[in-house]
Amino acid sequence: MTVTIGSRVVGGGRPTYVIAEIGLNHNGDVALAKQLIDVAADAGADAVKFQKRTPELSTPEHMRDIPRETPWGTMSYLDYRRRVEFGRDEYIEVSDHALLRGLEWFASPWDEPSVAFLEDIGVAAHKVASACLTDTGLLHALRDTGKPVILSTGMSTVEQIDRAIEVLGTDRLVLMHATSTYPMEPDEANLRMIPALRDRFPGVPVGYSGHERGLQVSLAAVAMGAVAVERHITLDRTMWGSDHAASLEPTGLQHLVRDIRIIEAALGDGVKRVYPGEQAAMLKLRRVPA
Repeated sequence: MTVTIGSRVVGGGRPTYVIAEIGLNHNGDVALAKQLIDVAADAGADAVKFQKRTPELSTPEHMRDIPRETPWGTMSYLDYRRRVEFGRDEYIEVSDHALLRGLEWFASPWDEPSVAFLEDIGVAAHKVASACLTDTGLLHALRDTGKPVILSTGMSTVEQIDRAIEVLGTDRLVLMHATSTYPMEPDEANLRMIPALRDRFPGVPVGYSGHERGLQVSLAAVAMGAVAVERHITLDRTMWGSDHAASLEPTGLQHLVRDIRIIEAALGDGVKRVYPGEQAAMLKLRRVPA
């Protein structure tokens, strides 16, 4: 089965769909968000992804008043969430820039009003963050949009994934294997979950959302059949913010896309043949002809 997101088709032997997650790595700055969109476009990614919250709804009660040291001084965690959140004007500006650069764009809504917000602007799809997989009300709101949904499965049991898919359905669904550790160590990657999810949900395209350092695990995911790869991006991993350390810098994203395309070419079609390039070696080395 394939899922169409804007002008791209995901799954069904199509090229790996590469999502560059900007998330909150724009630190509330539209100019920085545009720079990151340029990084994604220049690297050859297919889409950029943001996060959209209504801070008063999506911030857990026990976290709201915790002090947070920020570039704008010490503030409560709730005020920090308000400070980095884009509003309508900012989202229109960054979405226009993404489309001008030939990228699809969408976001992870963390609450139901954010779904309505994104629908009003006109996203191509919606992404369910791993932390939101058990939010049944949010899942119902996303299903009702009729848009494609990309579901990350970090911090979740198989039973919880089953329940989420019962709500969302499988018609326009892309599953993303994920482990929600920031940054993730390789021994927590569990890439064999990619074929396991394919077997459990036949016909549903399965990709990989990574939070590791480096490229090896994401590239291995493609070799194991991931139809989409999502990685956080940043201009500099040492920048202030919670996701920068687990993100790819511009050169890293360029190398990721380059190497994914090489792996796709190398995987072939599984039909054994003698290639033209082998003929000279065969003449030189094979003593007994067939």
